[in-house]
Amino acid sequence: MAPEPLARPCAIGPDEYRARREALMRGLPAASAVLLPAAALVTRSNDSEYPFRQNSDFHYLTGFPEPDALLVLLPGRAEGESVLFCLDKDPAQEAWTGIRIGAEAATQRFGVDQAFANAEREERLTALLDGRETLYLPLDDPEAVALAEDVRRALKARSRRGAVAPRALADIAPGLHEQRLIKSDAELSLMRHAGRISAQAHVRAMQAARPGRHEYQLQAEIEHEFLWQGAAGPAYGTIVGGGANACVLHYVENAAPLAEGTLVLIDAGAEFEGYAGDITRTFPVSGRFSDAQRAVYAVVLAAQERAVAAVRPGATLSEIHQGVVRDLTRGLIELGLLAGELEARIEDGSYRRFYLHSTSHWLGLDVHDVGDYRVDGEPRPLAPGMVLTVEPGLYIPADDDIPEALRGIGIRIEDDVAVTASGHEVLTADVPKRVADIEALMVNN
Repeated sequence: MAPEPLARPCAIGPDEYRARREALMRGLPAASAVLLPAAALVTRSNDSEYPFRQNSDFHYLTGFPEPDALLVLLPGRAEGESVLFCLDKDPAQEAWTGIRIGAEAATQRFGVDQAFANAEREERLTALLDGRETLYLPLDDPEAVALAEDVRRALKARSRRGAVAPRALADIAPGLHEQRLIKSDAELSLMRHAGRISAQAHVRAMQAARPGRHEYQLQAEIEHEFLWQGAAGPAYGTIVGGGANACVLHYVENAAPLAEGTLVLIDAGAEFEGYAGDITRTFPVSGRFSDAQRAVYAVVLAAQERAVAAVRPGATLSEIHQGVVRDLTRGLIELGLLAGELEARIEDGSYRRFYLHSTSHWLGLDVHDVGDYRVDGEPRPLAPGMVLTVEPGLYIPADDDIPEALRGIGIRIEDDVAVTASGHEVLTADVPKRVADIEALMVNN
């Protein structure tokens, strides 16, 4: 019998999107403007497209879910500071691809000051940007840059009639991404829900695992749960690595059979209302850890739990990572995979043979979310509203100099953690990670 879907949190409303736009504009010069295109449909094959996923910056400022739209922000404009251009209403096209929101409904539903059909964009855009000194846009987006240059050329061509073209293009990303780094209460509610969905999916995969099944079958269990719970689907490509496949950090084949006595690593998260979950768990295919697997797992788990406990305002990701490096290196020496003094092995970086990545990344509308990790050259202190992953791992190659019992063991444990005023909140705590809890969950497999 299928489980009952989780209660959905409230969607982000137009007032919050409006407040985000206003906050962004407060940091811009008065005679500036913002051009931000929505995502476009991407062809998958011939005349079929990939499922549409909105550009994260555009979603953050509008919540508008359709492709081929354009947001224009005009600080200080009396007729309205936010203008949206969107797909034209077209009954013939809508019969094939679904009802379009249209300009009239866009102002009502998404709180923009004005909205127009794309058919009017070329004519209206030059008038809207006449006299604006600087255009802010994503400079890494060729479409946005081309659009801005077209507007500048059109206004320069009208200079004899008094038109004034923007003199400069500037990158909107630094200010906008700084704003996105701190999550609101409404965003945290959505991320908490994405974490709960992701956790339930991992539990389901643990319960479905057994020798002889294939990696893709656990992927199917995971992604079925995402959709069953109302998520858009995976926030990134689901990783299911059995045995030595777990040592490939971004393993994507998910095709091998699961062998008795091996571990399986699953890195998977749901995307809900644009926000990502990101969980990794590693567990025994047969339901019980071997002594060697248990020993390696204990090292990773202790490092992960201490790192999570270190998340608080004022701490830095660099400090947390260095603590993980120390814990893992000490564990590698205890396991016999490294020899010598702890400080020497940290100094010479020999631990990197087994630990290849950083401990954390920002999380939000993007899995590897935006926001600088350093400020003025120094590691950025954590602040309430930031959300990050904590994901130490050990990946032991099947090389001749490795003790046979440890060869091909790959273990990563990852949770999503929000920084709070008093410390932290683990958003993904609903899936077990301690050995006894995992084995108890899997006992009846």
